[in-house]
Amino acid sequence: MTQTIDYARYDRIRPIRWTGQALELLDQRRLPFAEEYIACGDSDAVAAAIRELVVRGAPAIGIAAAWGVVLAARAVEAKDGAAAAPLLEPALQRLNAARPTAVNLAWALARMRAALLLAGGDWRIALEREARGIETEDLAANRRMGELGAALIAPGSGVLTHCNTGSLATAGFGTALGVIRAGVAQGRIGRVFADETRPWMQGARLTVWELQQDGIDATLIADAAASHLLRNGEVQWVVVGADRICANGDVANKIGTYQLAISARFHGKKVMVVAPSSTVDMATPSGEAIEIEERDPAELLGVAGSRTVADGVRAWNPVFDVTPAALIDAIVTEKGVVDRPDEASMRALFGA
Repeated sequence: MTQTIDYARYDRIRPIRWTGQALELLDQRRLPFAEEYIACGDSDAVAAAIRELVVRGAPAIGIAAAWGVVLAARAVEAKDGAAAAPLLEPALQRLNAARPTAVNLAWALARMRAALLLAGGDWRIALEREARGIETEDLAANRRMGELGAALIAPGSGVLTHCNTGSLATAGFGTALGVIRAGVAQGRIGRVFADETRPWMQGARLTVWELQQDGIDATLIADAAASHLLRNGEVQWVVVGADRICANGDVANKIGTYQLAISARFHGKKVMVVAPSSTVDMATPSGEAIEIEERDPAELLGVAGSRTVADGVRAWNPVFDVTPAALIDAIVTEKGVVDRPDEASMRALFGA
């Protein structure tokens, strides 16, 4: 019998708080040494917070953007949702442009548009209801994915994760980190390793901190140590999240995921991608069609504000890479598990 998960123990962190007047976002740039929330009073402040990585993680970005639409509505006067839609569209476009790779952002904004067009005179209330729905559905999906993903892992296994896919990146509990939380709670996972994840160090600053809050022992490794770890037999699964999953099962995720998948396949280990169905983009046929965001190369030239590179050195800073479906053993969503994903198996679960 599957052990019941104590969510009160493994689900303590909330990066997004709606106060009724403002959206409060836990500033993830300041973690783990300071827990500070930034209050966003309008949609442009939310867009800036997304762009500047105050809030990050595909599901959390989508949730924040939905609340950004609620804030934008306060500056618009219209008799019903249909009349308000064109007036709100510039704000929605600015929110959408903040992080182009994460499909959850566009997905959440599309839901807000649809709710708006169906609303009458209570269109502001309808928008707030939809934003709340996106948030609560994400939490429920994460808990479901945690159980489904953990069931694939043999008791006593070791896992390696990359970037941060926990409560900080979602409404709560997490995607890949939710699987790890569920696996630890059920006694299936005996060892947890986390990549540091350069250049923003999401693994070092966020993932191991999150696990520490739950009393889960995790070992941090340098990104460059992952292949050596996979070779020595302590890890059986690489468990990661996703920012976009294509119709053929290709996955865009934090830069460094592709090389982990290559190494895992070479060493006979398995790769699990965990993401809500809102991350699945059946309109994008393959990873070749994904726009890969690039950030300021200066992010690579130093650590914590201290320059480590000589003047005049150039850098290249892609934020994501694409892992081909052929390197993925399972894609886990709240709708179910796709084993050995390809176009046919993706279509069978998610439709055309």
